[in-house]
Amino acid sequence: MNKAERKAFLNILFFPILFLIIMWMVKLAEYSLELSFADYGVRPQSLSGLKGILFSPFIHKDFSHLINNSYPILILGGMLFSFYKKIAKQLFLWLFFIAGFWLWIIGRPSFHIGASGIIYALAAFLFISGIIRENPRLSAVSMLIIFLYGSMIWGVLPTKEHVSWEGHLAGFMAGIIVAIFYRNEGPKRKKYQWEIDEELEEEFLKENELNINYTLKKDDKPN
Repeated sequence: MNKAERKAFLNILFFPILFLIIMWMVKLAEYSLELSFADYGVRPQSLSGLKGILFSPFIHKDFSHLINNSYPILILGGMLFSFYKKIAKQLFLWLFFIAGFWLWIIGRPSFHIGASGIIYALAAFLFISGIIRENPRLSAVSMLIIFLYGSMIWGVLPTKEHVSWEGHLAGFMAGIIVAIFYRNEGPKRKKYQWEIDEELEEEFLKENELNINYTLKKDDKPN
């Protein structure tokens, strides 16, 4: 790996790793100071609970919860910043805030914490975006998402009492909406030569038709 490739690789992982560092620093601070930051989670339909939209993804119940959310953030975040380089930051921020806000709207009256909503948002975005863009590389990413995280779909259902399925559902829906909204931005489907030739031919025919119509109109004018 040369210097340029190494720099590109680090740029892809910088944001996801920064996110992970904050997550782990928060948990280590809780552990070392014997505190709980759960009250900074999302508290739905409560004005004071709005602050959780910003803080809750960095707060986790225990180290097991933290570890389970760490590797998907790294993998899915890396995919986002790898395939959507130019718009990855704005995509991530939209997913982050939309998922949190919708959780605040639809969630149960309890404190919701953890990065799983962001994970669902990333997974849904990568999957849907890969399909609607008709890009072979992104379609392959969609298939990989199904293979790695297909079972996550059950997490949007109220199957476990102490799991914030509302956060999962909010993230999932946020990913779908952002994928549709940004469908015309970022990586495009590669066009084949025959498609390019057809478009050029259509443009040529339209130009000729316009020229013919213009000539006919000039000829129709009285002398």
